[in-house]
Amino acid sequence: MEFFTELLKKINEMVWGIPLICLLLGTGIYFTYKLKLLQLTKLKLAFSCIFKKQDNNEGDVSSFQALCTALSSTIGTGNIVGVATAIVSGGPGALFWMWVSAFFGMATKYAEGLLAIRYRVKDENNQMAGGPMYYLERGFGSKWLAKIFAFFGIAVALLGIGTFTQVKSISDAMQLSFNVPPIITALLLTIAVAFITIGGIKRIANVAEKIIPLMCLLYIGGVVVILITHLNVIPQVIVLIIESAFNPQAALGGGLGITMTMAMQKGISRGIFSNESGLGSAPIAAAAAKTDSCVEQGLVSMTGTFIDTVVICTMTGIAILLTNSHTSGLEGAAMTSQAFSKGLFIPVIGKYIVNIGLIFFAFTTIIGWNYYGERCMYYLKGLKAIPYYKFVFIVFIAIGPFMSLEFIFILADIVNGCMAIPNLIGLIGLRKEVIMETKIYFKKIDNYIKEAR
Repeated sequence: MEFFTELLKKINEMVWGIPLICLLLGTGIYFTYKLKLLQLTKLKLAFSCIFKKQDNNEGDVSSFQALCTALSSTIGTGNIVGVATAIVSGGPGALFWMWVSAFFGMATKYAEGLLAIRYRVKDENNQMAGGPMYYLERGFGSKWLAKIFAFFGIAVALLGIGTFTQVKSISDAMQLSFNVPPIITALLLTIAVAFITIGGIKRIANVAEKIIPLMCLLYIGGVVVILITHLNVIPQVIVLIIESAFNPQAALGGGLGITMTMAMQKGISRGIFSNESGLGSAPIAAAAAKTDSCVEQGLVSMTGTFIDTVVICTMTGIAILLTNSHTSGLEGAAMTSQAFSKGLFIPVIGKYIVNIGLIFFAFTTIIGWNYYGERCMYYLKGLKAIPYYKFVFIVFIAIGPFMSLEFIFILADIVNGCMAIPNLIGLIGLRKEVIMETKIYFKKIDNYIKEAR
């Protein structure tokens, strides 16, 4: 297993090398420039579109439910375990590169959401089917790239974000907080996931829209208390993050061997792992939204990256650094748990906020990614293959608690990167359409405002 892990590390370094990082950032930078900083200038409008009534339009779920489904697959171990892992291996500066990836990733996520609605279709069950495989085939005109994306989408669902990383994190949290053996966690998770995922997108969306807002408020509330009680240290932490992003050797004393490239790589890869901008997963959920405007759904999708990384990942990272938990020698959820325990007045409350939050966030990620993998399987093999996919998915849930944390995170990174490449090619190829649709939409709004005057 050790040899295999080392081999995967080398493959991961190749996949997440400078070319892919440049492709991810470059795509976001391009859309940011061409769409005139849309992620800043239209952010208020984007949040207002989330709750816009669209009951009479085609789709399976509301825009809010579609967003919650997308958030259910992004807000999970990446926000709690991933941030801690990034800071350990890339230093505090990794948090800065998370911000960079999130800022430009918002423009990328906008383009993904727009194209998801533009090229969605209905399947044999009269449900919406969409995502990169459809805009790669119907818009970009490349069926083989669409199939490559769908293949790696299934791989991410089964081997990456969808199963092992989440299940292992839930198992560790259950054992740490409630002393529940991994085998019991595996059994309970398997039953719960089977019950919810068999109900399809509507049941998944109903669960997600109830759990995600509540857990976000609880988790953010805990961090706010930590920030208030450590106000005098916040400026020092911000300086440390920025200095470590560009000169880790000077900021950290040079003893850890962390370089700027490592900080950038870990920050961007963990940021993408968390918010999934550019991976192509969120458009699969966006395609199910009840809407008649591809631009409005693009705006709604964009808010997911903001909530996930700019808000929740930042709060986790700041809490870790404010309490010096990154120097504790711990890793993953244990480090974040210690940060909350040290930062809050009653240590046991901090531990439970982190671990209960991790359990629910990771659980919703599992059910969200089950749906993504299902849609990818449908694209490749049709409805007849979905029961087989769900069976394998549930089996992998059962074995997840017994996997190595380091091994499964490396494996997840590899398949994530491989899935992102065809999606990014499609986004670049369809860039003119994204820009055109955006201009037409906002020109209509400007004309409407002029007429109203």
